Amino acid sequence: MLLIVDENSEDTRLDVYLSELYEGISRSKIQAAVKSGKVSVNGEIRKPSYTLKENDKIEFENLVEEKVLELVPEDIPLEVVWEDENMAVVNKPSGMLTHPTFIETSGTLVNALLYKFGLNLSDMNGEYRRGIVHRLDRNTSGLLMIAKNNKTHIYLADLIKNRSITKKYHAVLVGDYPKDNDVITEPIGRNNLNPKKMAARADGRPAVTKLKVLERFGEATYVELDLVTGRTHQIRVHTSFKKHPVYNDTLYGAPQGKVKTQEQVLQSFYLKFAKPFSSEIIELEIQPDEKLSKVLTYFRNRRA
Repeated sequence: MLLIVDENSEDTRLDVYLSELYEGISRSKIQAAVKSGKVSVNGEIRKPSYTLKENDKIEFENLVEEKVLELVPEDIPLEVVWEDENMAVVNKPSGMLTHPTFIETSGTLVNALLYKFGLNLSDMNGEYRRGIVHRLDRNTSGLLMIAKNNKTHIYLADLIKNRSITKKYHAVLVGDYPKDNDVITEPIGRNNLNPKKMAARADGRPAVTKLKVLERFGEATYVELDLVTGRTHQIRVHTSFKKHPVYNDTLYGAPQGKVKTQEQVLQSFYLKFAKPFSSEIIELEIQPDEKLSKVLTYFRNRRA
């Protein structure tokens, strides 16, 4: 298996990176497999503590013998919002993993993409991430770009790296956010106490989120968020740092709200980008999904 490290995974320990792939397998077992020489980075055997760099190429067969990743195309309903011969933009539902792990090998977006597009998908990030240029967290819904070939994958990755794509999100935050407009600039890095979380930290990577209040409910705030950068969990970390976490985002400090949802109420609703190999600008926007609509209806009814 080949994995190519993206910008968001830079500065992550090799064993931590692999433990996220082998979710449910102890980190000590992952470390033992790495120490035994089963993993190479750019063709060299590395220690578990090796710090990854962007574009590092990680190669291995199967670190944990009892865990074999088999990719099976699955006929899962998939909303394609826009597509051409080079790419597609899909509306990923909340609750769906973007790509398989060794614990969950079915029901993911990649399983659905393989059924819909076959092998007409990029493989720059390895077989189990076919077509995937960027990711959304499991419980974040919304617009996601898919590359149908490697040339387009490189093109889209460059747009993301050069911040030439506009990505906007809708979210409901806990409490009454103090400013109508805000720019959050706290750097983001790995959480030292929980490697599956990120944190605002001075030695982290630069991160910028623009926030605009759309509606106030007193006990909650409906906001639009414009990602200038795209760090892992960026919106969730930044709003939690401001003491107004995303509604029901218990991983980042939100209490369980009265309206029950699949964790964070967060949707990627808007994308603007230059069509691959063209000067045409593509602008896409979707309506609030069922989860966001349910929470907004609840607070609007209480306010009335």
